[in-house]
Amino acid sequence: MKRVLVGIAITCSLVACGISQQQEVQMGQEYAQQINAQLPIIQDPELNRYINVLGDSIARLTRRRDLDWHFFVVDAQEVNAFAVPGGFVYVNRGLIERADQMDELAGVLGHEIGHVLRRHTIKQMEKAQGANVGVTLACILTSICNSQIAGAAINIAGGAVFARFSRQDEAEADAEGFDNVVRAGISPVGMVTMFQKLLAERRTRPGAVESWFITHPLEEDRIQAIQAKINQLPRSTLTSLGADTRNFHSFKARIQSLPPSPPPRQIQ
Repeated sequence: MKRVLVGIAITCSLVACGISQQQEVQMGQEYAQQINAQLPIIQDPELNRYINVLGDSIARLTRRRDLDWHFFVVDAQEVNAFAVPGGFVYVNRGLIERADQMDELAGVLGHEIGHVLRRHTIKQMEKAQGANVGVTLACILTSICNSQIAGAAINIAGGAVFARFSRQDEAEADAEGFDNVVRAGISPVGMVTMFQKLLAERRTRPGAVESWFITHPLEEDRIQAIQAKINQLPRSTLTSLGADTRNFHSFKARIQSLPPSPPPRQIQ
């Protein structure tokens, strides 16, 4: 993980002032290469095929279909997901295991794709000038920031704001996610049910979903905003959208059959 932090910090310091799409893609490729070398990415061909087929079915219909999108499953029990600039989307095993239907996982993918469409991470990098990008990615994909010591270190580094998206960013990604899944023929109801599930779990077992809420501010108003958009859809349109598939349940069962996830790595 230390190599990830150093490499990302150097790259961001070079391109923080005005990042083109070509630079964004190059940065994303470099981040993904380092992240994939350091994090426990699931290598199972069938699981990788499913997550990429589902993700690509959403991403290839967006206005950034020209990006070469890639989707990965991280073998981590922390509930989280993150999109690296340039079209690299990561979803933790712990989040997938909480999804009961295909549309819930698709809603998460659509939301993360929305962050890429809006270039939210790029904007954060420009704002923070690359001061703490490595720590941010590590926080997002693992639970290393779930301690007071790690939190204090982030504050000292001046990256506390950078360690999470703003509520405005999240609202924009929600709106994009809604449009993304509907365009792909998938029901947006899964966005609501997944967010409701995470809020309910925060009340009963806050530690289990802490990583998600650190990086993705989520309250009832966001759920209400998505529901309002759902209510505006013609009933015939909503009923025509897909909510679940047999392939999703085979995918989830295969993930659940894997050995237990390894413990999260700590920043040294």
